[in-house]
Amino acid sequence: MRNPLADKVVEMKPSGIRKFFDIVSEMDDAISLGVGEPDFDTPWHIRDEGIYSLEKGRTFYTSNAGLKELKIEICNYLERKLGVKYHYNDETIVTVGGSEGIDIALRAMLNPGDEVLIPQPSYVSYEPCTILAGGVPVIIELKAENEFRLTAEELLNAITDKTKVLVLPFPNNPTGAIMEKKDLEAIAKVIEEKDIFVISDEIYSELYYHEDKYNSIVNIPGMKERTILINGFSKAYAMTGWRLGYACGPKEIIEQMIKIHQFAIMCAPTTSQYAAVEALRNGDDDVAEMRQAYNQRRRYLLHAFKEMGLPCFEPYGAFYVFPCIKQFGMTSEEFAMRFLEEEKVAVVPGTAFGDCGEGFLRISYAYSLENLKIAIERLKRFVEKLQEEQGK
Repeated sequence: MRNPLADKVVEMKPSGIRKFFDIVSEMDDAISLGVGEPDFDTPWHIRDEGIYSLEKGRTFYTSNAGLKELKIEICNYLERKLGVKYHYNDETIVTVGGSEGIDIALRAMLNPGDEVLIPQPSYVSYEPCTILAGGVPVIIELKAENEFRLTAEELLNAITDKTKVLVLPFPNNPTGAIMEKKDLEAIAKVIEEKDIFVISDEIYSELYYHEDKYNSIVNIPGMKERTILINGFSKAYAMTGWRLGYACGPKEIIEQMIKIHQFAIMCAPTTSQYAAVEALRNGDDDVAEMRQAYNQRRRYLLHAFKEMGLPCFEPYGAFYVFPCIKQFGMTSEEFAMRFLEEEKVAVVPGTAFGDCGEGFLRISYAYSLENLKIAIERLKRFVEKLQEEQGK
């Protein structure tokens, strides 16, 4: 019988995040700090709007690109938050999560052999989505000494005559790293000079703790015309299961993304779209409340790491910390597996997000402070045990 499978799919590695999640789901009394999902419920007024839409029988398809009301609110939100204007009809598409936006943006933009620059450590989907779209992923290894920010020099060194797209994954999963305005201005010069395009994944943009104002690459002159901005509702509004995101960008790219979305998906969930209208109109206070709670947890973890002698740069975005465990002479996977087996706490090896994540762990603080305190006590005990072993 002929092989029914596509080679490029068979060769893709499964997500390294799920491995530890699956193990911990079978363990009693285990604490998982591995999954990037808010521990908050979707705010009630947003859920209520979804329920109301069902009660009113709004169970039809929407237009392929999304509800007009939602697209208008998305554009209003981006103008309010970033000061950037998008046209709701020509430059906006509502997607099934931010993940679909990334996928169809790559498929709309890439010809076979086009290179896509992917800074790592970063979200696990960029590389396989590039391969599935016929592109060639080119990894830029970010450095801890630069707080895992992308530098203009690193970008320039990675560009070839085949480079077409840069994925800009900030605020970053798994490191929590951000790009400040000066960082974005420096890479924007390279982007314009080398005539490449950007997919800016800003799903964590509302979870930003730096004293300076949040800046997107689209705020830099000349970049809006070169950028597909990806965002959504999962992280900021605790709406992971609603599966709703969006993309904004140049009309000629959005048009092609809508075609792919039209044939593969039809439209994003109608109930979710009505709920999202309410989120954008009246959800700012909810976001601020959740952000404050995350920031409290972030500071707690950084203080705890400092007390136990675990190096960790200060992350100013998302809800992850990325401590270094190189001092123990173990791989990230060995450390994470032993920690899970001996202390029943699941964290994710840094290598799940790229080879340059070796020597680091991703720890999510999208969990209650109570659970974090229990987990940190177990981590402290585990670290002390490893230090004793090294001292023998």
